[in-house]
Amino acid sequence: MDTHHAMNATRTEWADLPIAAQAFRVAHAAWALVSFVALGEIWRSVITGRRDRRLAASIAWLSLEGIALVKGRGDCPFGPLQTRLGDPVPLFELALPPRAAKAAVPVLSVISVLGIALAVLRMCRDRGVCRSPRG
Repeated sequence: MDTHHAMNATRTEWADLPIAAQAFRVAHAAWALVSFVALGEIWRSVITGRRDRRLAASIAWLSLEGIALVKGRGDCPFGPLQTRLGDPVPLFELALPPRAAKAAVPVLSVISVLGIALAVLRMCRDRGVCRSPRG
């Protein structure tokens, strides 16, 4: 187990967290919830063919999140702030074992990119702008 996970292996109880860390944990969980809703909206569009403002907002939201993950080199960019506030447990480790939590970001990234690509391809196809030169 690496030192990052060894440090996080000890769960910090809610009552033991500083108030700023508690508030941040709630805000971070809300961010994650919005991200999951956005991902669901994208896949709803892929499956049903419906396109609306929610699809555009969802693509924008997950694109922003993707940029943040690239900036964080694959790690949540909120991690250092969370640790400074006194919460050493990564958000996904609150619900998943450390190994699964570490895999969650790459897996969700692939699911997001695939969903966005399929939604965009479906829009192009439906509008007739994605036709190959052969016909």
